[in-house]
Amino acid sequence: DAIERYMVDLIFATRFPERYSEQLQSWIEIGASPRGGIGLDKCSRAYAWLAGRDYVSPDDVRAIVHNVLRHRIKLGYEANAEGITADQAVTAIVQQVAVP
Repeated sequence: DAIERYMVDLIFATRFPERYSEQLQSWIEIGASPRGGIGLDKCSRAYAWLAGRDYVSPDDVRAIVHNVLRHRIKLGYEANAEGITADQAVTAIVQQVAVP
């Protein structure tokens, strides 16, 4: 469904940042593995459940994406030189990936 596609797109943006922007390409050296996608899915479902819903919304995904991905991406030299954090890189990804 659309939410699953959204989560896959977020993971792909870490693995293929050049498809989204030159800035992301210069920041991200190694993207999230497929396990990152599994973690994003499970955590989004848990977040929705804790909110009393039996479905996941894009807001659920955005609420937990930093916690799931910040340690699953490796920033490159340029990001480190610019003082960019993993959270800032994830924020840039979230801003560039289309929301269903």
